Amino acid sequence: MLDVTAILTTAISSAAIIVVTWLVAHFVGTFLTRILRSGPPLVSAHVRRLTLTFIWIVGILLALEQIGLRIEILLLLIAIIGVAFAIANRETLENIASKYFADFYIPFKVGDSIAVHGYSGKVIEINPISTVLINDNEDLISVPNSLFLREVVVNSTPKAWKKVAIPIMISNDIPLPNFESDIIRSCNKLRHRLDERFPPIMTVKNRGDKTTELTLTLMVKEPETKDAIVSAVTKKVAEVQDQMKKNVHQHSGS
Repeated sequence: MLDVTAILTTAISSAAIIVVTWLVAHFVGTFLTRILRSGPPLVSAHVRRLTLTFIWIVGILLALEQIGLRIEILLLLIAIIGVAFAIANRETLENIASKYFADFYIPFKVGDSIAVHGYSGKVIEINPISTVLINDNEDLISVPNSLFLREVVVNSTPKAWKKVAIPIMISNDIPLPNFESDIIRSCNKLRHRLDERFPPIMTVKNRGDKTTELTLTLMVKEPETKDAIVSAVTKKVAEVQDQMKKNVHQHSGS
């Protein structure tokens, strides 16, 4: 009888820890979504994902400890595997991380002509590991993404400074045509700061099971207005997403 009671108590304690972990993950996820809404969407999504993963790992380890497993051994194994993976893939991880920073802070895109570290050519591909150039001799040059954070990059594309590409990530629950229409309409309110010869364009970069990555492309009149325009558009994107999510929940609830 005592054994059954102990087993039930352990099971209840473990289940309670999992429930508490779910609640903490839910509230922390909501909090991070709110405070990171003004930042780059892709960076915000990765910060949120890593934070929630850490919370769940801690919760699961605590639940396993209730069952009687030694979490010290599990933590040691996880740490050893993590360190070994990081060392073995240091350069790859460095290039992948650099790409995300380059997406937001280094002003070039596919089709631009750039020069970096003694290499120059037209950008034909930007992948998670490297940026591929083709030079005048039609040679392919693969430049590690991490290099762009350490070296001076020269973009010789005419009027490249005019173009602003804003990454956006939305849930697939949000109707894409309606979202695009609202964002383009809000951009029209900034037309005094934009080059009216080039209307705002929204393109789909990647579509996943739950989210869709978009890119909003604008052409500014003055380079010093870029930060203000990006801030205003990013804020509007967050507002439109919040409103559309509320509408979706209201319709699903009714």
